[in-house]
Amino acid sequence: MGASPARRSAVAPPRRAPRRPVGTLWLLCAMAAAARACPNNCHCTDRNGVVVQCTSRNLESVPPNLPKDTAVLLLSSNRIRSIPKETFAGLHRLRELDLSHNAIESVEVGAFQGLSESLRTLDLSDNRLSGLPKDTFAKLSARVRLSHNPWHCECALQEVLRELRLDPETANDVSCSTSVREEYVGQAVVQVLDSGVNFCNFHHKTTDVAMFVAMFCWFSMVTAYIIYYINHNKEDARRHMEYLKSLPGTSHVSKDYDTASSVF
Repeated sequence: MGASPARRSAVAPPRRAPRRPVGTLWLLCAMAAAARACPNNCHCTDRNGVVVQCTSRNLESVPPNLPKDTAVLLLSSNRIRSIPKETFAGLHRLRELDLSHNAIESVEVGAFQGLSESLRTLDLSDNRLSGLPKDTFAKLSARVRLSHNPWHCECALQEVLRELRLDPETANDVSCSTSVREEYVGQAVVQVLDSGVNFCNFHHKTTDVAMFVAMFCWFSMVTAYIIYYINHNKEDARRHMEYLKSLPGTSHVSKDYDTASSVF
């Protein structure tokens, strides 16, 4: 016998799992690929985080769109000249950054923004750095290498060194190429500072001397002007009195002139 209509309606058809749209899957795959995309002229490997190898590639700037999970970024032996602000923004997993053997002359404040918690090693050795802004390494806990750069030893450099952990293995290779005091040229910066030298004191003394010279010059100019003014007025007064004496009936002026002359 066939099943009654009531029984047939009681048997519900099996439910099918909802299908994820093909477009959504494609978008997720594209986003994952973009997150792991390797910059042009670089080689990427995944070893406990992405290692981006860009050594000796004739790069003139840090490649954009680096993988977000980059752990090691090797950019040594290129032609990079500057590190702009927020160059490494978004690389919150970066542990090691090698910028050695480039032509870096300037690093903007905020260049390493966002790396304070993750970065462990930063190599800026063998570049063309002579100075850095005071807050370049603000909040960084990384060990920093600054050896073999043409440093100018002055107050600003001393303040920069206070804000970082200088790599002890290369600290003695951070030397004064130029200095506010000639006797420190060629010496290791840390040794000069450890000896009690304070470059900021030299800076203040130089400023004080410059201010004193400026004030002396100003005072001399004012004094010279006052003397000129007195002499010029004296000559005008003499000529005026001589003119009055030459007028008829001005004999009494002569006495006034003699009195005025004795005053001047």
